[in-house]
Amino acid sequence: MEIIVDKNDIRIDTYLTEVTEYSRSKIEKLIKNNDITVNDKEIKKSYVLKENDIIKINDIIEEDINIEPEKMDLDIVYEDDDVIVVNKPNGMVVHPAPGNYHHTLVNGLMYHSKLSSINGEFRPGIVHRIDAYTTGLLMVAKNDKAHMALAKQLEEKTTTRKYIALVWGVINTDTGTIDAPIGRDTNDRKKMAVTDINSKDAVTHFTVLERYSNATLIELKLETGRTHQIRVHMNYIGYPVVNDPVYGRRKLIDETGQCLHAKTLGFVHPTTGKYLEFDSELPECFLNILKQFKDS
Repeated sequence: MEIIVDKNDIRIDTYLTEVTEYSRSKIEKLIKNNDITVNDKEIKKSYVLKENDIIKINDIIEEDINIEPEKMDLDIVYEDDDVIVVNKPNGMVVHPAPGNYHHTLVNGLMYHSKLSSINGEFRPGIVHRIDAYTTGLLMVAKNDKAHMALAKQLEEKTTTRKYIALVWGVINTDTGTIDAPIGRDTNDRKKMAVTDINSKDAVTHFTVLERYSNATLIELKLETGRTHQIRVHMNYIGYPVVNDPVYGRRKLIDETGQCLHAKTLGFVHPTTGKYLEFDSELPECFLNILKQFKDS
């Protein structure tokens, strides 16, 4: 696996924990065995990365895996020579990871088009992600130049990303901002949490769209893109996302996952310089649950 670093002044073990599926202990073992290099040089786990550093990971298990293109019916909202905007369905994992190498969005995209090589074999073309059971719009890069331009916009917070969520509880204020750092949950590393330990700034803005007897429909706009950010932030302020199987510990309505949809996506085209914005409808799984609250 080869990764081109898109951040400055961050330890390599911290960075790889964020951008790969490897655990910190696995990363440390690979570094100790000299199976991770930066710019073709051996490093220590405390090595501080710079933007555009090239990380190479030599994992024997990974080398035995070939990510195969798969023919799929993808919902392509927009496509040109540089970018693809795809509307991801419910339940589809964005990219392969250990134990799950097939039927992901990346497998389908590889069959459909050539993708950028940045982020290596497991995540070609993937500029940003959403969870398997979050639906909606993603931008995908078809070449490295486009990938770097789009990633820079994400880093500089110039993209538009609006989500729709149904949350438990009635939010009385019409608008709000959650500014709380997010990092790995110290008690469960598979989860994220608001914490001051190894965390990063995270800012979420929300606007109330409609109130029900025991829930609220909201629009959210992200300033940052931390893992599980909306789900963690809304749970943190006491309004967890409806049907979320991980955060909030509320009763599940069905097995379709959290009521969270990436509805609007906007960015400056990496070649033309024109601003593009796309919108998508709420999926059936979301609408089915929403109807129950409207009718109650």
